Amino acid sequence: MPPAELRFLKTHEWALADGDIVTVGISDFAVTQLTDLVYIELPQVGTSLAAGAEFGVVESVKAASDLYSPVSGEVVEVHSELEEKPEILSNDAYGDGWIIKIKANDLSEMDGLLDSAAYEKHCEAEAH
Repeated sequence: MPPAELRFLKTHEWALADGDIVTVGISDFAVTQLTDLVYIELPQVGTSLAAGAEFGVVESVKAASDLYSPVSGEVVEVHSELEEKPEILSNDAYGDGWIIKIKANDLSEMDGLLDSAAYEKHCEAEAH
């Protein structure tokens, strides 16, 4: 089961709020489905995002998958090491595998995301 403190989009991004800073990554389920990651496209620091807007792409030998923002706000930090080492996502999806940090405009947008248990059920349904 994914960590209980995280919130999820149905598109497999996770979000963790610390004050008004929201750390965003992709779930272990998504990484497993994509298999061998080869490339990630990241936004620039200072980019404004709307909740649900595309902010990047992760590619594997099997597929490319768009990345979506869980909240509206400004990108304040980007995990640029992922551009050289996308396998970090595979090794630690919920820790070192974070992708971006967003200064959220409205943290109540997190309320619309799936909790860990609901996300796990979503993944089980998608896997069948």
